[in-house]
Amino acid sequence: MEEILSKLYRMTAFGGFSFEVVLMWFIAFVLLYLGIRKKYEPLLLVPIAFGVLLANFPGGGMGIVPAENIALEGHRYKNLFEIASEYGIMNYLYYSLIKTGFLPPIIFMGVGALTDFGPMLRNLKLALFGAAAQIGIFTVLIVSLLLGFNLNEAASLGIIGGADGPTAIYTTIKLAPHLLGPIAIAAYSYMALVPVIIPFVANLLMTKKEFKINMRQMDKLYPPKHKIKNLKVVKIIFPIVLGCVSAIFVPSSVPLLGMLLFGNLIKEIGTSTLRLSEAATGPIMNTATIFLGLTVGATMTADVFLSPKTLGIVVGGFIAFAISIAGGILAVKVYNLFAKKKINPLIGATGLSAVPMASRVANEIALKHDSNNHILQYCMASNISGVIGSAVAAGVLISLLS
Repeated sequence: MEEILSKLYRMTAFGGFSFEVVLMWFIAFVLLYLGIRKKYEPLLLVPIAFGVLLANFPGGGMGIVPAENIALEGHRYKNLFEIASEYGIMNYLYYSLIKTGFLPPIIFMGVGALTDFGPMLRNLKLALFGAAAQIGIFTVLIVSLLLGFNLNEAASLGIIGGADGPTAIYTTIKLAPHLLGPIAIAAYSYMALVPVIIPFVANLLMTKKEFKINMRQMDKLYPPKHKIKNLKVVKIIFPIVLGCVSAIFVPSSVPLLGMLLFGNLIKEIGTSTLRLSEAATGPIMNTATIFLGLTVGATMTADVFLSPKTLGIVVGGFIAFAISIAGGILAVKVYNLFAKKKINPLIGATGLSAVPMASRVANEIALKHDSNNHILQYCMASNISGVIGSAVAAGVLISLLS
């Protein structure tokens, strides 16, 4: 009888419980709360959080094993069938879909098919502030080097400042794959907290007068000199031209930016490619999002996540986010010193890539200060350019460091 009870006990997970495991469960529950209750990026935060749970169920065998476990001699790895049989389905999905860099570009294709470049094309001047917001990437990169991270790790940490989850994941896969879990969690968690971080930084840097700058009134006082006559044609040509230019100057940005632009192109062509656009934004993107979230969450086992380096990544990610927002706001403030047509600095705050949440948040802040101050379309110009800017920045870092 005692032997039977002993076997029954060993069959359960009670023997595998530890403080670290319970702490990881707590982190997963917090992420689930943010995704379910607060509705912060639920499509990604919920799968990631549940992936964390799966990875930390004692004896479940769902955690991602380090690459050293599957390494063979001569820079080779075990094949996918061996990985599946030895380490389970989650490792099979991770090493086939994530480690190969397959899923982030697929998600970017869906993002492109959901994106309208119209606001940016109508307000190209505002798109420049999307570039200014990328300052957070390179500032945190430099600070991370000073704190002891190596160059590849610092670049992967800095890219969190671009506020683009697929870009952060893709860059980390290429430069510092051992940090994928904490960097992905930091990137998506802070993207989810955009409704908190943007107001915090904006209130620190902006005056009440600046919050009330009405962009529509500015357009009436200083109407644009040039207007696009055939926006539909321009929106079709733009992704083709930008794709060619980026491929020439930053070829390593093509996997992300090229897929983004392709997705946008099939959307803008219209009915001829409607089925392709619907597939990109529907079943393909949804499936990719599920597998991305679960596998990235499964990299966060207790022994990997609960380390000083990981805590540094979490703190550094917040700083990168805040600096990117501050950089966009300050760029607008400097511009306003020399321009007659003033720009609401909240537009600069949306230069990071969290599309369209950052624009919605900035618009809500403006409406609180003036119920007639709708700036959403202006924010989208900076916001969309931030997506392009972060992909280019990632391509530059990958070219220089890989």
